[in-house]
Amino acid sequence: MDLRANILTFLIFLPMVGAGLLLFAKGQRAVRWTALVTTLVTFALSLLLPILFDWHAGDGYGYLHAGGGGVVQLVGQATWIKAFNIQYKVGLDGLSLPFVLLTTFIFVVAAIASWNIDRMTKGYFVLLLFLETGILGVFLSLDFFLFYVFFEVSLLPMYFLIGIWGGPRRQYAAIRFFLYTLVGSIALLIVLIATYLYTHSFDLVELPALLKAKMGPGAGMLSAGAARGLFVLAMVAFLVKLPAVPLHTWLPDAHVEAPTPISMVLAALLLKMGGYGIFRIAYPLFPGAGRSLWLLFAVAGVVSIIYGALCAMSQTDFKRLVAYSSVSHMGFVTLGAAVMTPAGVNGAIFMMVAHGITSAAMFFIVGVVSDRARHRDLSRMGGLATTMPLYTGFATVAIFANLGLPGLCGFVGEVLVLLGTFQAARSDSLLISGGYAHRQAIYTLATIACFGIVLSAGYMLWTLQRVFLGPEKNEFRGFPEVDAREVGVLTPLTVMAVLLGILPAVFVFAFSDRTVAAIVRLFG
Repeated sequence: MDLRANILTFLIFLPMVGAGLLLFAKGQRAVRWTALVTTLVTFALSLLLPILFDWHAGDGYGYLHAGGGGVVQLVGQATWIKAFNIQYKVGLDGLSLPFVLLTTFIFVVAAIASWNIDRMTKGYFVLLLFLETGILGVFLSLDFFLFYVFFEVSLLPMYFLIGIWGGPRRQYAAIRFFLYTLVGSIALLIVLIATYLYTHSFDLVELPALLKAKMGPGAGMLSAGAARGLFVLAMVAFLVKLPAVPLHTWLPDAHVEAPTPISMVLAALLLKMGGYGIFRIAYPLFPGAGRSLWLLFAVAGVVSIIYGALCAMSQTDFKRLVAYSSVSHMGFVTLGAAVMTPAGVNGAIFMMVAHGITSAAMFFIVGVVSDRARHRDLSRMGGLATTMPLYTGFATVAIFANLGLPGLCGFVGEVLVLLGTFQAARSDSLLISGGYAHRQAIYTLATIACFGIVLSAGYMLWTLQRVFLGPEKNEFRGFPEVDAREVGVLTPLTVMAVLLGILPAVFVFAFSDRTVAAIVRLFG
């Protein structure tokens, strides 16, 4: 069997095979080890992708060439539902590769973080592995219908993982998560049906050219107004997942009630499905609509940056603070997509990868202290640096990475998005057809977004001071230092936070640069 032709299929469904093996495992120890080994093998298989990837094939994005033109690689394809031209089609390019590697990495650390799950252990790990299959399917699908199927498949395991293993208000949080994302899914379904009716194709490689050929007045043609409506629906679907203000309100409750490993996966990966969908579907399919509505979504991004940061500053629950910080950081992704510059789009993609590392680390750090203290009230914390110095060291790196300290992963994405936003005011930008007014709007939005970095530093440093510095609280005395399992989770996340900050080109831009350049050319 040809490894290159089938490796992506193996990668997607290997976690499902592991979930099947779990059904025959006896005892909690066997269940945990089977799940961990499955995630490790999946991660190892994903490390072959950069080796098999042809770095010299094509000149950019697969969407520019009917049939892929050699740019979308390692394609696996089979007819699924012939009557509607639905295919099982998966492939890899510079956009999807960083997210596939991030997914397999995060699930390894999530499996280790889940080691102390002792209630319905088998069901928990089965759902966790099904969730990995769903997320990998989203990042590798090249058929719109298949993308939608995996997009929905990832919803159900997360609903049950929150609703069964979550906190006291888990059922409320799970239902709210389900309803919000279901509304987004309905919006995406409308887009899927509409694009099929116009093109009779679900192939994401061919759809941009097919839709472009259908643009224009007349019967059977896609009008500019209809394209804008479909673009807005697609953006709503993905901004619910990202999430962006005002579609974000499900996120804090879901994070607060989810068990720690599921919060790690939710923040690191499920939110990134929204950002990935923006760059894979919304903007490539409707570039003209994206260009005409840039201001609406740029404002949404800036509002998310500032509002999320202000909400984080007002929190006394440690986990809710980290949840609102995710809303703020994902605002940079929305802003980077809206301005359509190479730096902005590259920064948005890097921001998603970097946030995947820092958010997983931050939620695990919250889980470590809440497991010992049995609460997350910041006003009752203090002095942990004396009691748990090793834990404080890990937490300090994660906090500084989250606030965007130069040399750590959070810095690169934020700076590139802001640079790309200012660049959008240049005379050769796609956005300033409105002249002076548009240029001033871009400068204003970029300036306001800069204050988000200041606010981020404020609430993260305040958190560091309240939790780790100052006099040691009596209830924290005698807390055990982080154990081997906790070190096993925090060490790889810390290492990646440093490596991404020092070598961003090696881990992200080497994959994405040409792809991003071609995405931007779609808007020209």
